[in-house]
Amino acid sequence: MSPNPIRYVTKVDLTKPGDAQPQVHNRWHPDVPFSETIEPGETVKIECLDWTGNQIGNNDSADDIKDVDLTRIHYLSGPFNITGALPGDVLVVEIKDVQPLDRQPWGYCGIFHKSNGGGFLDRFYPEAAKAIFDFEGIHATSRHIPHTKFTGLIHPGIMGTAPSEAVLKEWNSREGELKDSIQHAHDTSVANLPEPINAHCGSAEGDLIDKIAKEGARTIPGRPEHGGNCDIKNLSRGSKCYFPVYVKGAKLSVGDLHFSQGDGEISFCGAIEMAGVLTIKTSIIPGGMERLALKSPIFIPGDVQNHYGPSRYLTFEGFSVNEKGEQEFLCATTAYRQACIRAIEYLRRYGYTDYQIYLLLSSAPIEGHIAGIVDVPNACTTLGVPLDIFDFDIRPEALPVKLDMGSCALVKGADHKLTYDFKPFKA
Repeated sequence: MSPNPIRYVTKVDLTKPGDAQPQVHNRWHPDVPFSETIEPGETVKIECLDWTGNQIGNNDSADDIKDVDLTRIHYLSGPFNITGALPGDVLVVEIKDVQPLDRQPWGYCGIFHKSNGGGFLDRFYPEAAKAIFDFEGIHATSRHIPHTKFTGLIHPGIMGTAPSEAVLKEWNSREGELKDSIQHAHDTSVANLPEPINAHCGSAEGDLIDKIAKEGARTIPGRPEHGGNCDIKNLSRGSKCYFPVYVKGAKLSVGDLHFSQGDGEISFCGAIEMAGVLTIKTSIIPGGMERLALKSPIFIPGDVQNHYGPSRYLTFEGFSVNEKGEQEFLCATTAYRQACIRAIEYLRRYGYTDYQIYLLLSSAPIEGHIAGIVDVPNACTTLGVPLDIFDFDIRPEALPVKLDMGSCALVKGADHKLTYDFKPFKA
């Protein structure tokens, strides 16, 4: 007797925008209605839209990236009712598999325009750009970043349980206080507070839509209480995740699938974003929040990893001295930005444009680490680029050969010339 086929608890439509599909939602709120029920111990499949809900096309223009509507993100599948889950429990989610959809075997990485989303290096690269990647089994290649090929470490960028009313109130309170206290010192938003515009509340109806839209937390940041948008590339096939439960049924939601990603997802649209299907199995640890002293999610990585050996990385260092040569105090963000800049300076020698390298560092499986954060005044970070993703030799011992690298997808008429020649240090 053959076993029963694995049940799909979500199917998505690649021809419709995300907000036209009631089985997905884009706000965290305890009252978003359940989309389906999952029994503990049951293995199920969950289809997911790409995070923008079908806004980005497979073409050679970055106009769709430039004009993307960032009020219409992220479209998450769920929330799912995990039978028997109660507040105070821990929900265990085993990721059995993550794959692109057979009907859409491609993904994309993008750089947002500085005026619409921006990114980690937008002070240097303010224009929008895009690279399309084709999937061939476990590998990704791109016509927009030639001479590269790498193995995907496929993972969900977002996975989390719903907040309770009290947890949601805490989120909105502390993020609102942050915005009130420091927004005046920043050019871009420091927090994304509840925003009714383009809130998609799943299958909610009537007054409930207004309530969720008014109160619901944006999905943009990850949060300590439940996980959410953490973009952890090692949370891949075979991983086991442990989530605090705050509401009956847990209301698990997943989405924002990535074929591959570099640590930091530096361009914001910075992984190889894709529509895909996630296979999971759930279980419950009764009273697990107290038993495990669990206040934030934890996970055990799976045994499916990229096999670029530790000696097969070219690693760049970054310190908390900014591009103007100014000393900053133990700032890991500045240090990692400087490590990215060092990599761009090095790789442009082979004929890539800075925008191509920026996209590559976002999408390829680079390894980013905090090396030191105790030796005042400089934090030290590292960024390791796998040598084997290139079909030419990038080792320092090899003479650089400048190749015809073409171009990534650009916005029509935009100026993508080098905007800053990085010379922060005196010779």
